[in-house]
Amino acid sequence: MDKRQAIGSWLSGPRAAAEDAGVDFGYRGEQLGLPEEGPGSIARPGRRLGALAVDWGLCLLIAYGLITDSYNEAAQVWAPLLLFALYILTLGTLGFTPGKRLLGLRVVAADSGRVNPLRAVVRTLLFFLAIPPLVWDRDGRGLHDRLARTVEVRI
Repeated sequence: MDKRQAIGSWLSGPRAAAEDAGVDFGYRGEQLGLPEEGPGSIARPGRRLGALAVDWGLCLLIAYGLITDSYNEAAQVWAPLLLFALYILTLGTLGFTPGKRLLGLRVVAADSGRVNPLRAVVRTLLFFLAIPPLVWDRDGRGLHDRLARTVEVRI
């Protein structure tokens, strides 16, 4: 192996090196019995972040427009509280937030399909800790989804 191959394998990470060695990881969601593409497949990170941005913007607008005149107070106090309530109420009843619906995403329970309110509370509490959403498994689920036994899929 020349130096370029060694550096290339180091930059691409251990998964790419293992795949080059012949290990088959499959696609994201295969272990959960989900399709590779289309409706019901694992949601991609870009759509998830876009949905979060839409929900955050909506909560900022509500906090700034209806609750307070100060942008700092709206952003620091009220918008996170509104986002917390939005996530618990909408995920526990509908399975999606306005941002998730707009971008074609839905949160479902891994075993039963429907997210009950208790799972929505657990998922939201873990989401607000900020570390669980940043730790992902090979299927692309965040730690908050794994612990709440939920999956974010495309609709």
